Amino acid sequence: MLRYLALEIRRMYRDRRFVFFTIAIPVGFYLLWSNIFARNGGIDTDTGLDARTYLLVSMASFGALGASLTTTGARLAAERQSGWLRQLQATPLRPWAVIIAKVIASMCLALPAIAAVGITAALTQHVQLSPGRWAAMVGLMWIGTLPFAALSTLIGSLVGADAAQPATVACYFALSILGGLWMSVSILPATLRHIAHWTPSNRFADLGWSVVAGHTPPASDAFVLAAWTAVLGALAIAAYRRATVRS
Repeated sequence: MLRYLALEIRRMYRDRRFVFFTIAIPVGFYLLWSNIFARNGGIDTDTGLDARTYLLVSMASFGALGASLTTTGARLAAERQSGWLRQLQATPLRPWAVIIAKVIASMCLALPAIAAVGITAALTQHVQLSPGRWAAMVGLMWIGTLPFAALSTLIGSLVGADAAQPATVACYFALSILGGLWMSVSILPATLRHIAHWTPSNRFADLGWSVVAGHTPPASDAFVLAAWTAVLGALAIAAYRRATVRS
């Protein structure tokens, strides 16, 4: 499994343009929105954070979500179409091992996206956090990408190569909006606010918002993310098994 994991990571980083844009886009959005909203000196009512710090977590979450979602889904769907999955069936790798390797590989791209936004916030907007808060924010948010990586493998196992990318992008936008990554959840309609608090993207970002505000993240964040990870992971393994049987 470790050799297969190393192969997946090398394949992912081999596409340098994809890696560049996965990291550059959230950094660019952070620079844009932080310079626009920081002039107003606004404070988010839900988190109590100023615009620069709130957007640090929002855009780091946006980048990590995008990296973990878009890395695997389309590639896995293409592997089904090309017959690569049939080759994997001839190896001792179990379906759960393949899924775990792909999930970890996609998480390896989420970590640089989080770190890049954090470095940008510190250097350009002078966001100051203690070393402990920086480490906690990056570490917790990296672990929090698990359900999105599992969702990506689920999409890749369910839909064809042509539909995988649009399906991934749709999930990306929907989760970003409902999670409060583009705008505060407090300005959404009441029904959407209620839905947002049960989405993995909102609980994922809340890990970062809580830490940078100096609070311990609520246990409900961990419970919701763990539940999403367990459900999506189980569905991804089951869908992968069906895909390998069909292929």
